[in-house]
Amino acid sequence: MGLFDNLKAKLNPAKDKVSGLAHQHGDKIQHGLDRAAKAVDERTKGKYSDKIHTGTGKAKGAMDRLAHKGHDGSGEGPKTPPASPPPTS
Repeated sequence: MGLFDNLKAKLNPAKDKVSGLAHQHGDKIQHGLDRAAKAVDERTKGKYSDKIHTGTGKAKGAMDRLAHKGHDGSGEGPKTPPASPPPTS
């Protein structure tokens, strides 16, 4: 077993716990990310708005992936169903 395998084995229980907490409190985490982004944007007077928006979006995406990992059994985020064809009139 290599160094990374040992580290991964030791961190796996913590990752599962964080995943459960993210699933349970996802709405509160997203609200906190929005509040933090707004506060930073105000403090920087909008100078870095695009970067703040990008970073917040990535953080929310990562949180969503973490929250759904382990709860659907696949280890991946939510799957979207294929688009249905438009109705014909």
